[in-house]
Amino acid sequence: MPQQFANQNYLTYALVFTAVAVFAFLAIVTLFKRSQEKYEISGDAARSAAIRKFIDPGKLLRMRFSVAMLMAAVILLILISVNVLNPFIYVPVALGFGVLGYMLPYWYYLWKGLQRKEKFESKLLDLTMGLANGMKSGLAFPQALEATSKRIGGPMQEELAIVLREYRLGLELAESLDRLNQRMPCEDLHLLVTTIKLTTKSGGSLVDVLDKMVDTIRSRTEFQERLKNMTAAGRFEAIAMSCAPILAFILLYLVDPDLMGPMLTTKLGWCGIAAIAALVSIGFYIINKIVTIEV
Repeated sequence: MPQQFANQNYLTYALVFTAVAVFAFLAIVTLFKRSQEKYEISGDAARSAAIRKFIDPGKLLRMRFSVAMLMAAVILLILISVNVLNPFIYVPVALGFGVLGYMLPYWYYLWKGLQRKEKFESKLLDLTMGLANGMKSGLAFPQALEATSKRIGGPMQEELAIVLREYRLGLELAESLDRLNQRMPCEDLHLLVTTIKLTTKSGGSLVDVLDKMVDTIRSRTEFQERLKNMTAAGRFEAIAMSCAPILAFILLYLVDPDLMGPMLTTKLGWCGIAAIAALVSIGFYIINKIVTIEV
C-alpha cells in the first residue's frame, strides 16, 4: 500500500510538472513570436554573419529556449519516473541539461557556418587561377571575376555573386572585395584582396601578380595540410583522454553495479562526478591549446 501511494504521488508530480512546463513553453514561444526586437548573436561579426546564412537570429533565440526547456523537462520527468537518484540532484541535473539544450542549436549552426567557411577557403586557389587565366585571355578583371564565379560553384559562387551585385549597384569593386573579406575572414583572401587593391592603384600587371599569388596560396595550402596532419595525433589524444573516464565508469558499472551505484545515488558521488568533469574539461582545453598552432 505505501508503494502504491508513493507511485501515485510521483505520477501526480509528473503530471503537474508537465502541465507547468507546457504552459511555460507556450508562453515563452508566444512572447518571442510577438517581440519585434532584434536579437544579436553573441560573438564576433563574422561568426554572426555565418550563422545568419542559415537562420534568423530571432528564430535561433526561440529555438534555443525551446530546446533548453524541452531537454530539462524530459530529463526531469525521466529522473522522477525512474527514481534512482537523490531528489536533491533532480533540479541541478535538469538545469545542466537545460543549459546544454540552450547551447546545442547555436553550436549546430556555428558548425554549419564553419563548414561553409572551409568550403569557401578550399576554392580560393581555384578563384585565383581562374582570375589569372581569364585576364590572360583578354577579359577585364570584373568580367574575369564573373566568369570564374559561374564555374566555381559552392559558397564561393554565392559570395562572388554578392560582390558582383554590389559592383553593378555602384559600389567600387575594391570596397566590395573588402566587404567580402569581412564576411569571410581568411588570411589568403586578405592577401589576395590587398594585392589586387595595391596593384590596381599602382597600375602594375595584375596578371603577373595573380600568377605569383597562385604559387603563394598553393604553398600556404600545402603547409596547412602538413600542419594539420602533424597535429592530428594530439587532437585524437585529447578526445581519447576526455572519453576515457566515461568509458571506464560504464565498464565498471556493468561489471559491479553495487560498487559504482553510490556514484549516482549519493551527494558525495555527484560531487565526485562534477570534479571529474571539471578536471577532464580543463585537461581537454589545455591539450587542445597545445596542439592548435596558428600561423
